[in-house]
Amino acid sequence: MKTFPVKVGIRNQLLLKIETDQGVFGWGESGLSGRELAVSATLRHFEQFLVGQDPFRIGRIWQELYRSQYYEGGRVLQAAVAAVDIALYDLKGKALGLPVYELLGGRQRDVVPTFASTSAAPGEAMIEQARMLVEHGWTALRLSPSGAEEKSVYEPREHIAETARWCVAAREALGPDVVLGIDYHHRLTVAEAASFCQKMSSGTLDFLEEPIRAETPSAYAALRRLTDIPFAIGEEFTSKWDAVPFVEQDIHQFNRVDVCLAGGLTEAMKIAGWSEAHYVDMMPHNPLGPICTAASIHFAAAVPNFAWLETRASPAETHLGFDDDAIFPIQPKLDGAIYRVPDGPGLGVEVNEDLVERAEFRFWEAPHLQRRDGSVTNW
Repeated sequence: MKTFPVKVGIRNQLLLKIETDQGVFGWGESGLSGRELAVSATLRHFEQFLVGQDPFRIGRIWQELYRSQYYEGGRVLQAAVAAVDIALYDLKGKALGLPVYELLGGRQRDVVPTFASTSAAPGEAMIEQARMLVEHGWTALRLSPSGAEEKSVYEPREHIAETARWCVAAREALGPDVVLGIDYHHRLTVAEAASFCQKMSSGTLDFLEEPIRAETPSAYAALRRLTDIPFAIGEEFTSKWDAVPFVEQDIHQFNRVDVCLAGGLTEAMKIAGWSEAHYVDMMPHNPLGPICTAASIHFAAAVPNFAWLETRASPAETHLGFDDDAIFPIQPKLDGAIYRVPDGPGLGVEVNEDLVERAEFRFWEAPHLQRRDGSVTNW
């Protein structure tokens, strides 16, 4: 097991390579941005008992990784589990000469539709970006909230009205057919999120993503009673147990599961099945590199209840650089606003190991935001 915490584009990625004594190997990725070294250390612990095991026993290995410690779950452990799980699926697919989705029940769709995000702050530039994305084929867009670019001070009440005003303007400019949502990155309270929703007429937004933190499902249930906008929640989930109250209480309509955080493909498929039973569509979180994208494409191909996959490779976000062609010479590429489902073995990603071995790790911190009174708030 080899771990590579490396700077790719504007932030780090943690890649994992699992090798076998038969010469077959697989690549995985962890989804805990900003805390890659913590996950890397966990993978060193896992290595002590994984080496020597049969890599085809993916489900059993998942259970051993999860249950064979007193403190189950949590984001660091589950991000490490996810990296192992994805690498094992890649490895097994290569060994059998099959794409990963064949190991998940087979392909249910030929293409994977995506949603793209604007990167400009709310204003005319944001609407122009949205128009450009529609011209490039996107029918589902995620808008930017006011204040998202702040690096030090963030006061939600100073931005809610402006964001709502530009969401209305975007709907008027783009028409009724484009799916529009916004990601508040869990920066709001229930009262602030309700105020934001109430400043727009019904039908302005098709989804509201992560308006508040997901630690307390009852808080989301309270917000659910205050607005009719569908919720897109789940990028913070690390397991089926995190998803249970949201699914079973019918709180959200789109599940934003991240295969690189929620225990990999093994666990994501279980979350998808539970969601299907409640008519919740999967809308995977995909903010990392090509391995995360590829794993998410195979997941999207294999589940029936799928809406859109997040892409950060649209013309509005090319500055991010997460998909460096030198490091990932073979990787999924957008075809307009879709990813075509691959038919090669494994995930369909190749990594230039010489480059990642020499690549530099640089500490990266998300902005540490505070309010004007000096207290700490969410990024």
